[in-house]
Amino acid sequence: MGDLIGDVVESELYYVPAREFDRVRQLNAPRPKLVSLYADMARLNALYMIARAGSGHIGSSFSSLDILSHLYLTEMNRDAGDIFFSSKGHDAPALYAVLIAQGVLPEQKLHGLRRLGGLPGHPDIGTPGLVTNTGSLGMGISKAKGMLFANRVTGKGGRVFVLTGDGELQEGQIWESLVSAANHRVGNLTVIVDHNKFQSDFSVERTSSLGDLDAKFRAFGWHVARIDGHDTELLAETFKALEKITDQPKVVIADTVKGKGVSFMEGTSIDSDVEMFRFHSGAPKADEYLRAVEEIEARISSQLAGLHATAVEVVRVDKPVVAPAPAGQVKLFPAYTEALLVEAEKRPELVALDADLALDMGLLPFGEKFPDRYLECGIAEQDMVSQAGGMALRGLLPVVHSFSCFLSTRPNEQIYNNATEDSRIVYVGGLSGVLPAGPGHSHQSVREISALGGIPNLVMVEPCCPEEVAPLLRWCLDYQGPSFLRMISIPYVTSAKLPADYVPQSGRGVTLRSGGDATIVTSGLLMTAEALRAAELLAQRGIAAGVVAHPWLNRADPEFVLDLAARAPVLITLDNHFRIGGQGQHLIAALAGSNPPRMPRCLSLGLEQCPPSGRNDEVLDVVGLDADRIAQRIAEFLGSGTRKL
Repeated sequence: MGDLIGDVVESELYYVPAREFDRVRQLNAPRPKLVSLYADMARLNALYMIARAGSGHIGSSFSSLDILSHLYLTEMNRDAGDIFFSSKGHDAPALYAVLIAQGVLPEQKLHGLRRLGGLPGHPDIGTPGLVTNTGSLGMGISKAKGMLFANRVTGKGGRVFVLTGDGELQEGQIWESLVSAANHRVGNLTVIVDHNKFQSDFSVERTSSLGDLDAKFRAFGWHVARIDGHDTELLAETFKALEKITDQPKVVIADTVKGKGVSFMEGTSIDSDVEMFRFHSGAPKADEYLRAVEEIEARISSQLAGLHATAVEVVRVDKPVVAPAPAGQVKLFPAYTEALLVEAEKRPELVALDADLALDMGLLPFGEKFPDRYLECGIAEQDMVSQAGGMALRGLLPVVHSFSCFLSTRPNEQIYNNATEDSRIVYVGGLSGVLPAGPGHSHQSVREISALGGIPNLVMVEPCCPEEVAPLLRWCLDYQGPSFLRMISIPYVTSAKLPADYVPQSGRGVTLRSGGDATIVTSGLLMTAEALRAAELLAQRGIAAGVVAHPWLNRADPEFVLDLAARAPVLITLDNHFRIGGQGQHLIAALAGSNPPRMPRCLSLGLEQCPPSGRNDEVLDVVGLDADRIAQRIAEFLGSGTRKL
């Protein structure tokens, strides 16, 4: 489920124009052979999109393309109401490549993966040809059942085909969704499992084995077929046979190869389950990209020669112009990894739990050093959090890890249950906030303060720089209750400097810049950096704005906020989060509840709508949270003479 953020491939790039897919569809050849050819052409285009964007999921896209090509070229009748969607969503580049080839999406979208106004990193219903938002795992079968129920009520026909990942089957909702489909004999539902054997980091078998999948689906009352998911003749035969099954939901367990089509990217090239799969996410290096293009083009040429057809035109695109990464970028997670190891040495009761994100969450060194105190739970956040609750009840100190978008929401009830037991558990959420923007809404965690901030005794914190990570982690581990450590995952440039003697004090922030006209209160690496830049821009306009880093997302010390009110004629809160329910509302509510002698004018800045997918700078600008827009909005507010909360 991880989403490593890579770089744009710095070499010439290649793609197949849509007209060539039209020509291939018209060839006089057996349909399964055309499907194989079509899939390889789409592989070249999916690779192009990922290379140009600098991120995406190659492995999952490549493993699914023979299946997608069969469905769109042979199986589905969209005029009759047939629907396909991918529940896992990681294979979005593959689906986009097919939809562009089919003319559902315009060809120019090929150049806009993970760009503002282009194609989002995970499926979004605003994109033509997509029928639901996915990327948050486990929901697809349930949504398909709902669509078919709606079809029955409204008198519409059509079948629904849903593609799931195999790691996705570790999500509990998958197994909940199977029961009623069988009970209601939903025969027009077909689920295809892209069983490519690998998850974000390691093999499914190592992470959390699925056991006998055939027997499990049959036990739930489903009709099961198991096939080679890259054998296009077998795909055609299997789906033809499934048409006769009308009184059961159907599942096709398609044994596939992650990274299929490029030898060195294929999961089968890995020697053992100890080795990580390198091409789950991100983009290949320039030399890897060119080697992959050569392999795919050679196979396309061979297939065309076997069909006595002329070569496919491949368009060459000049090397993208890539802006160098800004100097001085810092990261939070290396500091977190080091701090966790230090604390684990001192606290033998400390254990770490992970949800298939060990690399992204900086846990590989912990697992190597403390294997008996490390538990990989797979893609099963609810189960992980409740296990942590049991551990805490028996005297351990669990530190629970996942991306914030999943950790704050999927196991929300389990976190609350643990809190009612006064359990001492530290939840660590990565990939927090609006950036990286490329993956899209399913992975932009901008609601965890509102989701968790009201749980009694649960304290949420977020560091503004690497130097604040260790002190905040130590505070959380010492705290006699539940806590949530929120962190962004991308590198970022910041001028934030904490005092040498800095020690976190509950509910109290630290002044990073003084200013008599206004004070910006914020938290986290991203917003603190942008606040400091905004203050510099305001200074150029003659406005003296101070900046306070306040790591406490849902707590504010009454004396501290009263002091803020006394010193600041204007108070601005800045959230890397929805404004409603964010840190700013907690601070302003705490201030109002403290009955200050003079209430400052207040401006609360944060997200007002779901953020879009795009390049980081594009999205920060459009949501109004980059330094330029922040400074502009503050300057306008200071000149307006009105109070806005």
